[in-house]
Amino acid sequence: MSTTQTRPVEAGTRTAGEPLLSVRGLVQEFETRGPGGVKGEVVHAVSDVSFDLMPGETLGIVGETGSGKSTLARAIIQVERPTAGSVVFQGREMVGLRRRELGRLRSDMQMVYQDPFGSLNPRWRVEEVVAEPLRGHTDLGAAARAARVRELLDFVGLEPGLYAKRRPIELSGGQAQRVAIARAIAVNPALIICDEAISSLDVLIQAQVLNLFEKLRTELGVACIFIAHDLATVKQISDRVAVMHLGQLAEIGAAERLYERPRHPYTRALLDSIPGLDPLTGIARRPVPLQGDPPSPLHPPSGCRFRTRCPLAHDRCAEEEPRLRELGDGQLVSCHTPL
Repeated sequence: MSTTQTRPVEAGTRTAGEPLLSVRGLVQEFETRGPGGVKGEVVHAVSDVSFDLMPGETLGIVGETGSGKSTLARAIIQVERPTAGSVVFQGREMVGLRRRELGRLRSDMQMVYQDPFGSLNPRWRVEEVVAEPLRGHTDLGAAARAARVRELLDFVGLEPGLYAKRRPIELSGGQAQRVAIARAIAVNPALIICDEAISSLDVLIQAQVLNLFEKLRTELGVACIFIAHDLATVKQISDRVAVMHLGQLAEIGAAERLYERPRHPYTRALLDSIPGLDPLTGIARRPVPLQGDPPSPLHPPSGCRFRTRCPLAHDRCAEEEPRLRELGDGQLVSCHTPL
């Protein structure tokens, strides 16, 4: 993987060893507006993010609130067109596609949001919600659609006879999220982007939904980008983990290796902030909160954006922006003095 720009792969040339999704130099900026619509300052929400996702792989993305995780997801799926960069999905460049072409490609890239009730039509019954993508992207007849809906509800653990006729208001949060997942997998997508999909659920329901995502990966082979602020949850479900800080990737690597040996001071600080047991003594470890407030994306620091809170910062950190680079152990880190 490289942070340099690459020429988009032409449709039809993808092989089994190529990424399902290839993001290069993605930038998303928003301009604030003052009174009367006067142009204001620029919010640097996502800055030069690059990564690959392989078929069937789960990539976890973690970071503090405001680090740009959700904005990155929306830029990938083109909910908001990115300011710059490239998003190649299944061999096709998505940036710049017309709305109709983008809609066809999106049928293979689905999104599950944090608030399931906000994404479900409150007037429709569950069976209508789940059948919606089948009507738009398949030529199945009414009987075949109904059978597929029953199959999907059963797959996500909802008894069709009990839930098909209900409306979202009659569901719990966990049940509503299962309906959202059933709708997302209805047309057999290659990729699902989960944007804080379990953060609003209680702990028991979170575990059930996580097991469902694991089922999607093992039984259906669906690739997943799993966005969350809970590092323990992300480790449980991910093959690789990417750590975001103020719109940039601080570190990316295999989940087990990254958690056992973080190379970026920001990743280390995030892990230290989690309560747990000392692996040597078995004594409860007091979490160490990350000191200082995150800088504003309106005015990010020069050089390394983490330097204002980093205990290892030195002159070079203020003068030169670190680039994401491999350290020889499979981990990529954006730091002048990696741990």
